[in-house]
Amino acid sequence: MKYIDIHSHLNFGDYEKDWDEIIGRLKETETGTIIVGTDLESSRKAVEIAEKHENIWACIGVHPVDDPTRVFEKEKFEALMQSKKVVAIGECGLDYFHADKNDAVEIERQKKLFIDQIEFAIERDLPIMIHSRSAYPELLLILEEQKGIHGEKLRGDVHFFAGSLEEAKHFINLGFTLSFTGVITFARTYDDVVKSVPLSMIMSETDAPFVTPAPYRGKRNEPSYVVEVVKKIAEIRGEDLDVVQKALLSNAERVFRVNLASRP
Repeated sequence: MKYIDIHSHLNFGDYEKDWDEIIGRLKETETGTIIVGTDLESSRKAVEIAEKHENIWACIGVHPVDDPTRVFEKEKFEALMQSKKVVAIGECGLDYFHADKNDAVEIERQKKLFIDQIEFAIERDLPIMIHSRSAYPELLLILEEQKGIHGEKLRGDVHFFAGSLEEAKHFINLGFTLSFTGVITFARTYDDVVKSVPLSMIMSETDAPFVTPAPYRGKRNEPSYVVEVVKKIAEIRGEDLDVVQKALLSNAERVFRVNLASRP
């Protein structure tokens, strides 16, 4: 494997019509991906897909706001843990983008949902895949509290990082990596963070089918496009592409404990 997309949604219906072509391009580009669930149904589908493909893994969990009626049904997610292809829990976290921060009930609902999944991950010695929008300060407070309880067992990745350099350093100090999407190929907002944080704490992702990178903008995104993210990380940092490529694979191996032994 040359590339790893640590966050995609190949379990979404966007890929039903040309599934074989999608998988074919993964093989052609020597790319692996972690398919991320947003609820029980999509988590179950992520596992089913991962079981059929050597270069695909699954992350299972409940998104904070996709469906506010959903809770984390521990027993049902426990059944999915029978698969060795489950490498993380999530995407979980806080999303205040559309929420009223004065709505105590909603804030408490999201916090409980997040902590339920943190505890589930800790019990199974798995990393968490964090989703956060307009809530980094609040999320960091929870992680600091949980780090005090669980120590080094609490680990994971901050998916689609879009915060400040100060926030990035805070997450890194707590032991979390930061993953970047195709947004960095057409927006300069994140350049300072990408070039300033340690390469050992960076991940590459697509968040497919969303945020398609240049030069494919306007098309549906897919995991094989993660090569453009990797290229841009190397360009922004002014580092050799081969060095960055291998480092990102190594980071994924370390955090998600996946076997990418075939990498060059």
